[in-house]
Amino acid sequence: MTTIYSVMYPTQQPTGTTGASTTGASGTNATFRSPGSPSLSAAAAPSAQDTKSWYEAMAKAWGQALNQQAQVITQLSDQVSNAGQDQPSQVTQLTAESMRFSFLATNASTATTSVGEALQTLGRKQ
Repeated sequence: MTTIYSVMYPTQQPTGTTGASTTGASGTNATFRSPGSPSLSAAAAPSAQDTKSWYEAMAKAWGQALNQQAQVITQLSDQVSNAGQDQPSQVTQLTAESMRFSFLATNASTATTSVGEALQTLGRKQ
């Protein structure tokens, strides 16, 4: 999964994780995802050459996470509308993934706004 830690410190692992995950037989963390949905690690993390600051890297990582979640929602929506899989379980899964996207969008906005305001305040004090 693309995290702020992986962007800022590519050789270090984060000390904590969010979400439900388990360590499988291969020894890697597996995030619980629906079958057929892309993993959050599908997109490459912003590289040091792509970013000019850690704030920009943070914003790009949030953007990638939102793009990936939007792809999950699009796939589930296509299954429900085009493939005729309008069973309650599919609709419920689509609703849950939509709520996850809303959660991510709210947190991305809050994080970038809060950090941006803190940097602005710091800049004024110097």
